[in-house]
Amino acid sequence: MKNLIATIKNIYKIEELRRKIGNTLLYLLVYRLGSFIVLPGINPDHLSELKAQTSSGVMGLLNMFSGGAFSNASIFALGIMPYISASIVVQLLTIAVPYFQKMQKEGESGRKKMNQFTRYLTVGITAIQAPSYLANLNQQLQANIVTDFSAFFWISSTVILVAGTMFIMWLGERITDRGLGNGISLIIMIGIIADLPGALSSEFVSRFTEKGAGGLVMFLVELVILLFVIIISILLVQGVRRIPVQMAKRIQGNKQYGGVRQYIPLRVNAAGVMPIIFAQAIMFIPITIVGYADLESLTGVMAAFTDPYGFWYNFTFALMIIIFTYFYTAITVNPKNMAEEMKRSGGFIPGIKPGRSTAEFIDTIMSRITLPGSLFLAFVAILPALAGLIGVSNKFAQFYGGTSLLILVGVVLDTLQQIESHLLMRQYDGLMKSGRIKGRVPSSMSMAN
Repeated sequence: MKNLIATIKNIYKIEELRRKIGNTLLYLLVYRLGSFIVLPGINPDHLSELKAQTSSGVMGLLNMFSGGAFSNASIFALGIMPYISASIVVQLLTIAVPYFQKMQKEGESGRKKMNQFTRYLTVGITAIQAPSYLANLNQQLQANIVTDFSAFFWISSTVILVAGTMFIMWLGERITDRGLGNGISLIIMIGIIADLPGALSSEFVSRFTEKGAGGLVMFLVELVILLFVIIISILLVQGVRRIPVQMAKRIQGNKQYGGVRQYIPLRVNAAGVMPIIFAQAIMFIPITIVGYADLESLTGVMAAFTDPYGFWYNFTFALMIIIFTYFYTAITVNPKNMAEEMKRSGGFIPGIKPGRSTAEFIDTIMSRITLPGSLFLAFVAILPALAGLIGVSNKFAQFYGGTSLLILVGVVLDTLQQIESHLLMRQYDGLMKSGRIKGRVPSSMSMAN
């Protein structure tokens, strides 16, 4: 307890860190308040039908990612997922289209152009999703959700929903620039956390009220399993394979430099939680195509891909996570640049020639450690469906792995790592007495003793 109080005091002493934390909390508070602002023309006293509709299934996932804004018919109802979808498209274009490849190599100016294109694409995707969302509200007319479903309501609500998503994107960018951590990831995380207390309490009540549910014993078993899954997720995020690097000896005057062995840390999961976020965004495409209002009448392929607890949904979801893990690792880890940097600094991997051979060796190692990492990531991602099979309620099952848990673990570790970096930079003790906190940010380009 003393160490915790001392750490909080040290955090408060650092003006820059104090300002960043304050900015982050302020922006997140604005986001949470906005999720309760109901669209003009919506009767907030008759949203029970919409809340019931989003209590489970793929609609429940959408509601969780929006922090409950979806079921509140809020101005932020579509959340940040349209921006994530646009980012996926742009990432894929940088591989397939020469124009975007050239733009990516232009440095800061190219990055600004790509960000601007991502914003325009976000507007387009949100403009497509907004009418589907409003059509779903139209189906709930018997519950008097919409007071006057006129053409003006369609147009004005579509504009507001698009503006709401763009405002969330702007908040995320402000958090990244002026706050602490990755803004988009923090916004997703805060929405997930908002759903946790309700899911936990409803599971607790159901274990005592439903016949044969197991009572307190079963509830405690669920918590133990959840704790075990959290530990596994932390190990997955922090897993590192170290490659030994021998530094060449250099003599300057009467002093000798180098000659010591260092290590390149290669993460088992260098892509972090991005593959699972990307894959989840793609899994939301079918519901966007068919519209939110027609889910119950779906059959065949579309029905299979809108059931988050079905076999084909989870099989496809896991497969895409594996693919995106390799894809994102290839973007974030560049063996050729690492080999060149190593060569310039006078280092070499024992038994491997510097240059091209070193790059090929690192690429091979990355491929080998990425495979088990991606398989494990995919397994954790589909755990909610497996939890549902043993009787865990759908709402609480989302925290048994999946996107929810991995995002929570990854973002929390990243944020704590940034706080610790600020403390250590100013010669304060870190957040932990033994060892450093390892976030999910790839650090393969750096060397550690």
